[in-house]
Amino acid sequence: MKKVILLTAIALSSLCASAQTTVAGSKFTDNWSFTLKGGAVLSSKAVGSHGFWKDGRGVVGAELRKQITPVLGLGAEGEWSINTSSWYPVKSANVFDHQYVGVFGALNLSNAFAGYAGMPRVFEMELVAGTGWLHAYYPHTTCDDGNSWATKVGLNFNFNLGASRAWTLAVKPAYIWNMNGNPSPNVLGYAADYNANYGGLELEAGITYHFGNSNGTHHFVVVRPYDQNEIDALNAQINALRADLDACGANNAALLAQLADLQAQLDACNRRPAAVEKVVKDLNNIRYVFFNCGSSTIQANQQPNIAMVADQLKENKSATVTVKGYASKDGSLAFNKKLAQRRAEAVKKALVKRYGIAADRIQAEGMGIGDLFEENSWNRVSVCTVNE
Repeated sequence: MKKVILLTAIALSSLCASAQTTVAGSKFTDNWSFTLKGGAVLSSKAVGSHGFWKDGRGVVGAELRKQITPVLGLGAEGEWSINTSSWYPVKSANVFDHQYVGVFGALNLSNAFAGYAGMPRVFEMELVAGTGWLHAYYPHTTCDDGNSWATKVGLNFNFNLGASRAWTLAVKPAYIWNMNGNPSPNVLGYAADYNANYGGLELEAGITYHFGNSNGTHHFVVVRPYDQNEIDALNAQINALRADLDACGANNAALLAQLADLQAQLDACNRRPAAVEKVVKDLNNIRYVFFNCGSSTIQANQQPNIAMVADQLKENKSATVTVKGYASKDGSLAFNKKLAQRRAEAVKKALVKRYGIAADRIQAEGMGIGDLFEENSWNRVSVCTVNE
């Protein structure tokens, strides 16, 4: 009884220590594992003809465990010994002559004393204690099967495998006592009461699979605890970011509306017919002065056209003339703008100096690249329009 009290005190002190670590992955469906194990159980009875090694037999079993905290786990197990020798005068004819079914608690000593860092260590050690039902199978022609209460204490030496720690390979030595005495016969036929003569040493190895948790791992995960002030500050930041997001949404909507309006204006411009300068095709008022490519010099064959303009202006003293210079598509836009202006100025200069027309009656304009004629070379021209 003192041992049970001592183990309980150790477990409670360990739980208090582990409570200082906040972990994630502690739902009821989290941290379950299943173990298959096997090995040998050796009789420790030192009376009669029993021997420690001579009366050993194989044992197989399984465990289902729920890890409550990184320190404490609770589970159930079942074990069956293989009938390869006899501990009693009456030998069972069954393949399995004994079974033990019980519950246990496991105390992770590594986490209890060294703390839990968020992932199981590669090597850990556990203290295990449990109690359960011990049953012996006897030939029914001889006597009834034996039933007794048993207790069990052991150590688990765990080797946690893989980066995810989903598997554990363990060496599991333990000692099991037959606790039941008269009047009911027990597995050894004697009262035990924590007597080493009425117990057995188990030497087993097991492989354990840890099922996946809701936190995405196969184990507890350490989380950082936040106090209420930190939570309030984070909520304030979240609310501010939401307000910024709403403002960005409104601004984005305004920009989209502006973009749609600009697109509509652009579509309207694209649908509008191109503005083309209308030239009055009145041969009495219009004369053309053509130029060579890249030149603003008036050729001799173009002088009669300028003379005709001068004669009209002299006959009609109130008339004026508009001279618009053009260039063909050859060359750069900047060059052609200047060339068109020079061609208009060349005609004006000829009218003033050669024919004595007052400069204020002449308006010279450079129009840049022209598209008056389909023949590109014809657009190297100055168009003189007499305004009567």
